[in-house]
Amino acid sequence: MNIHEYQAKELLAKFGVPVPAGVAAMSVEEAVAAVDTLPGPLYVVKAQIHAGGRGKGKFKELGPDAKGGVRLARSKEEVRAAAEEMLGNTLVTIQTGAEGKQVNRLYVTDGVDIAKEFYLALLVDRATGRIAFVASTEGGMNIEDVAHDTPEKIHTLVIDPATGFMPHHGRAVAKALELTGDLAKQAQKVAAKLYDAFLGTDAEQIEINPLAVTDKGELLVLDAKVGFDSNAMFRHKDLAALRDETEEDPMELEASKYDLAYIKLDGNIGCMVNGAGLAMATMDIIKLNGAFPANFLDVGGGASKEKVTAAFKIILSDPAVEGILVNIFGGIMRCDIIAEGIVEAARECHITVPLVVRLEGTNVDEGKRILAESGLDILPADDLGDAARKIVAQVKEAVPA
Repeated sequence: MNIHEYQAKELLAKFGVPVPAGVAAMSVEEAVAAVDTLPGPLYVVKAQIHAGGRGKGKFKELGPDAKGGVRLARSKEEVRAAAEEMLGNTLVTIQTGAEGKQVNRLYVTDGVDIAKEFYLALLVDRATGRIAFVASTEGGMNIEDVAHDTPEKIHTLVIDPATGFMPHHGRAVAKALELTGDLAKQAQKVAAKLYDAFLGTDAEQIEINPLAVTDKGELLVLDAKVGFDSNAMFRHKDLAALRDETEEDPMELEASKYDLAYIKLDGNIGCMVNGAGLAMATMDIIKLNGAFPANFLDVGGGASKEKVTAAFKIILSDPAVEGILVNIFGGIMRCDIIAEGIVEAARECHITVPLVVRLEGTNVDEGKRILAESGLDILPADDLGDAARKIVAQVKEAVPA
């Protein structure tokens, strides 16, 4: 689960991480009123969407010459002008894709004079299963270019969970950022507080870009991107309340209500599979046969009729879907029960696109019999390769030349 920048900063501040003053605004008037609560005379108006690259982004409605999603302002009038241009319009960044995201929230912060920008992040190192710091002296909007062009400028420090964060880890972070003296001490404290925040919130990622040195010699977090482990949200009701569902894909949001693992993709073959590994293999073999999957969808081991019906409805709500491939291995759940769910769901959803079903596992013969006697236009498949070839062929035949 991801949260907005203003929420991330408010959260990090509770752990003692230094952030500039700021006010969230849901309307133009709230953005203007925020000026009276900030030191000034410089203000920063920032679009709040779940995507990076906002500063370089462009608003669809404002043309190619318009400013991006991060604006400097020196008066209430300039704050108002920026807010009016941002709110309700669609910001396209390198991370949103061409469709962009509508800006519904703003963050007005106190402006600071920046002497130097750094990059600092915490994440779970999948190779070691440990928390790692990633640090670079080259912070700012071009961090992706740094990672590509000069990877030697990015340093990784892995924390042993047996010891946790120790003073020498803080010194290592400061060294990676090439800070000395009082700034090095500040960096050590910031790193320790960020580590506490990471553990205390069950975070998956905390990305600070930039971590800035101001002209007054202070180290401040000027931007923060925080994401949490969704499986741990039952322990953090306060964090779960920060979820902004308008930032999520509607189909993925609907899938989460039924405990379905769904991710929208760009293809035309809808996939319904039980098991993440089998789902990945199904998508691969669809591509191998010359088509592209429209989604990743794992219904899990207990594929009940309700889950199967919900899965069909979600797949069919995607206008790009021209055919559906169901690939189920009946281990925990018997194939005959799965087949009954598929038949009932297919009838309820009134499926009009080609449907290929491959079943394997417990009671597979009974499951195939149920599909064959359903009276529905369901094409059975003997194995995964056969299923992929059949659904691709069916879709190609259904598309007018």
